[in-house]
Amino acid sequence: MSISDNIFRIMRERHITQKEFAKLISVPESTISDWKRKGKTPGADKIMDICKVLDTNPYDILLEQSEQTDYIVVDSKSDLGHLVLDYNSLSTRRKDRLKGYIEGLKG
Repeated sequence: MSISDNIFRIMRERHITQKEFAKLISVPESTISDWKRKGKTPGADKIMDICKVLDTNPYDILLEQSEQTDYIVVDSKSDLGHLVLDYNSLSTRRKDRLKGYIEGLKG
């Protein structure tokens, strides 16, 4: 799904019309229409406005959506965020060792 597809999917889920949406993010209705009909993408300056109005986050709008996609958002300053950053800095061999250790702990 494209960015515009994601926006319109979330609009449908939230029961927001194109007219309402245009007013809420302060753009002409024709702009919303162009996103839908022509597959145009909103400017970067509008993404956070869109997220606020749709009560969502940039990931839900910007990332390709598929049935297999399963992700979480982690604050890099949290304990879990630090673990993820540390994990990403490891070599493949050490990542495999760590995964084995975690499996053992879950035991």
